[in-house]
Amino acid sequence: MVLLRNAGFNFLGAALPAVLAIVTIPYVVTTLGVGTYGLLVLVTSIVGYFAILDINVTAGSTKYVAQYHAAGDTRRMNETLCFGILIYGAIGIVGMACLWITAPYLVAQVFKIAVDRQAEAVLAIQIAAGGFVIGQVQAYLQSLPGALMRYDISARLEAGFGSAVPMATVALLYAGYGLVELVWLRVGASLLQGLLVWQLLRRLLPQFHWARPGQETRRLLLSFSAYSFLSRLAALTYANADKLIISARIGVSALTYYVVPTTLVNRVMSLIFRLSGVMFPHASGLAAQNRLAELKSDYLAASRYMLFINGAIALTLATLAGPILTLWLSPSFAQAGTAVMVMIAMAQWVDSLTNLPSLVNDGLGHPKVSGLFALGRAAFGLGLIAIGVSHFGIEGAAGAHLLAAIVMSTIFVWYVHGRTVPIPLREIVRNAYLPAVAALLPAAGLGYWLAAHVGGSWLHLLGAGGTIGSYLLLAGLFLVCKKEHRLTLIRQLRSQKGAHTP
Repeated sequence: MVLLRNAGFNFLGAALPAVLAIVTIPYVVTTLGVGTYGLLVLVTSIVGYFAILDINVTAGSTKYVAQYHAAGDTRRMNETLCFGILIYGAIGIVGMACLWITAPYLVAQVFKIAVDRQAEAVLAIQIAAGGFVIGQVQAYLQSLPGALMRYDISARLEAGFGSAVPMATVALLYAGYGLVELVWLRVGASLLQGLLVWQLLRRLLPQFHWARPGQETRRLLLSFSAYSFLSRLAALTYANADKLIISARIGVSALTYYVVPTTLVNRVMSLIFRLSGVMFPHASGLAAQNRLAELKSDYLAASRYMLFINGAIALTLATLAGPILTLWLSPSFAQAGTAVMVMIAMAQWVDSLTNLPSLVNDGLGHPKVSGLFALGRAAFGLGLIAIGVSHFGIEGAAGAHLLAAIVMSTIFVWYVHGRTVPIPLREIVRNAYLPAVAALLPAAGLGYWLAAHVGGSWLHLLGAGGTIGSYLLLAGLFLVCKKEHRLTLIRQLRSQKGAHTP
């Protein structure tokens, strides 16, 4: 129940911000214009890519804070926390300097930005550079409540600030402000969030005090993080390079038609990943207490349910992509972005197969494996994206994502099971993959048929989505959910109903 409760908090912390971000995108795109919105995305991607300097001490810190906290080793826990703060402060300063210096060159020489917009773009990047150091420390501090399995704290902060930023964005645009002011908004929100999470951490850890990181603490953290850095390097590269490639090859306006449907899919699918994310500290804690049988049971159940949930969301987004984009934005936007949305949704589903194995692999102390595979996946995927954009534009980029996901996810899942993840692949296939896929196949056909009959109204779209959702709910309950879990759920619902009956 603790695992489920933390998974729920981790999900809810991002749910409202994701909904608000999706709802406000049409207004932001319309108000800024396609070109300026593409420029905002480009600035964000450039700054995001400079986070490549992050050697992913967050991953090592999460593992060892969870481990030392479970073991009651306050001294080493404090050393780990202090070392992380020092590392991220240094990374932030270096990144800030690099961004500030390279901004004029990137704007003038690398990306296709109109001459009359270049000064504004340079200023926006340099303001974001000042916020880079704040963002690095804030992101590290934000990860620490999760290491202590207190996702309720991190969820409240994330929900609050994640909701405030899109609402404030709309307010600024309504008041007539533009790109530079939006960047200032994000920097200020990051600073305030960092200060608040620091105060909450001091209350959560009254035993915390500044401790000079010892040699053993530094060695363990850097050794683990060195391999985890490969995963982060690959993730950052893969998350931002497609946008940079599109901007450099075909311009920022085309980038908008690619980013908007991609953002919708990524926002929704990343919410589901939040349910899986708690497995990392959970696996670390169980391994430290040698409770591997419990870990196996949790992993098998989580794999079964997460594959179905991810597939349900991805198939709904893919089959209804055209009507969603038509009503959410415009028919012309749907014409340009539907194929992108379909392929990205399916790529995200295939990629989700690697989420739980990666988290358990790292939680059990094997970041080298996931790091090397992530690096290989990024290199393979980016090669495909460069080719795809050159020949097929934004559809080529989306197709490259899907092909890379199919190839590399298959290899990763085959390799880790029975090796670094102590569960044979055949058990995962039998207990998780086959039941989930069998339940999802009818939903794909149903969604495809309904999409062809959706009229030009939100009511029709909601009816189609509700029909698919009703089938998926019943299929999940009776075909995917294990009998003992279904009975437990029914008992809990009945007990809650009885508790509220006068």
